[in-house]
Amino acid sequence: MSFSTVLSAVIEGLRVEPVYVEADISNGLPVFHMVGYLASEVKEAAERVRTAVRNSGITLPAKRIVMNLAPATVRKRGASFDLPISLSLLAALGEIPAEKLERTMVIGELSLDGRVRAVPGILPIVLEAKNIGCHTCIVPKENAREGALVDGMRILGVENLRQICEHLNDREKIFPEKKEEWENIRNPAKETVVDFSDIKGQEAVKRAAEVAVAGGHNILLIGPPGSGKSMIARRIPTILPPPELEESMEITKIYSVAEQVDQEHPLITGRPFRSVHHTVTKAALIGGGLIPAPGEISLAHRGVLFLDELAEFSKSVLEVLRQPLEEKMIRINRTYGSYEFPADFILVAAMNPCPCGNYPDFSKCTCLPWQIQKYLGHISQPFLDRIDICIEAPRIQYEDLNGKKDQETSEIIRKRVIDARQIQKQRFHNKNYYTNASLGVKDLEKYCRLGEREEKLMNQAFSSMNLTARTYHKILKVARTIADLDGTVEIQENHLKEAIGYRTMDKKYWGR
Repeated sequence: MSFSTVLSAVIEGLRVEPVYVEADISNGLPVFHMVGYLASEVKEAAERVRTAVRNSGITLPAKRIVMNLAPATVRKRGASFDLPISLSLLAALGEIPAEKLERTMVIGELSLDGRVRAVPGILPIVLEAKNIGCHTCIVPKENAREGALVDGMRILGVENLRQICEHLNDREKIFPEKKEEWENIRNPAKETVVDFSDIKGQEAVKRAAEVAVAGGHNILLIGPPGSGKSMIARRIPTILPPPELEESMEITKIYSVAEQVDQEHPLITGRPFRSVHHTVTKAALIGGGLIPAPGEISLAHRGVLFLDELAEFSKSVLEVLRQPLEEKMIRINRTYGSYEFPADFILVAAMNPCPCGNYPDFSKCTCLPWQIQKYLGHISQPFLDRIDICIEAPRIQYEDLNGKKDQETSEIIRKRVIDARQIQKQRFHNKNYYTNASLGVKDLEKYCRLGEREEKLMNQAFSSMNLTARTYHKILKVARTIADLDGTVEIQENHLKEAIGYRTMDKKYWGR
């Protein structure tokens, strides 16, 4: 046989495109020619494959060899085509039976001595292989555990080229990687080093954090240095409900493409918490490059994105957050195509009220009015409108630090959060979202009905606080979450008052 085809794949953003690796061997000048819209690292595969095949004990004939990676309209990147190129070539030479590679997807990089190296993005590739009807995936041994996360797929972990050739010729057996049970494939339990019980005082701020997590709301903490803003923010993951298996697979898929998966324990079973420095660029935040990769926003999907010292961020960087916060999705257009990345996360931000951090305590604040205005001006009205909860963290008092009162642990708070999330899950069982923060305008009328007294209160708040329509809707969503935490069906007046109280910082600091 002088022609053969092996199925492989390329990752475009988070999308997987099947690639057919075709080999043709004919008489003519001895060349190894590769075509198919290839990046430079794929063109270099010719030398890696020829050397790896020779070092595996197989001699290539002095013939014309042409490799085509189809479809030619899709850009091929990375070194993951080495293994499928070599197997397609060997099948065309008759060294391995081509029929053994039917309905099989192959992925892997080759060393010059024939060893198979790990590659990123195995989980989404195996998922795509299952969707298009493959029953087997041949992957690097280091990636086998990750590939075995997919039910119904036979994963063969390969250490070197000779081993897979011996297996396909029935001279050596490679046993499929076993899929472990859900409980066993979780990351090993890590000792929790932070807990909400570590925080003395700041009951109102801790309550606001609980409401934010319960409903998936974005939250801004504002206050002087040392008031515990960052401490509370970093403990928010301890009260988040654990992700379900489907969510864990979704998170792991993103981290696999970003090459941030632990191959020993590939399944990510905790909620992501991404703390971003204020020097971050727009490309690093939303994902960038010639072929965009997931940025910090997507890495925080189903978890928390923490922006400390919010006013220190570039204003243009903060503005790129507006669309993902609204649509829960990032869309990037490039010459090579359009890319979509998921962005369903809770934004947690913390900031000082002025450059010195002591405003509005004029006995300590050393800032001039224009300095304060410029500092707060980094946060635009459209960005602030996308924050559901804005809470002030006052300076800690001595009595709070030395008080003997027992503080609630993260476990106790998490139980209340899980109960509130369960109510929302049942409420939105036929929707494409699962928290109050994602309620659409039409659904607000259905799930956030107000009584006569509540309508009167909201009417007064809308006029006196000069609310925008978006802010008004967010108050209703937060009130719905507070009612869920209380276990009540209808939104009551006290729920609305608390939700409105989370918007008073707009007027105090920004004069809105």
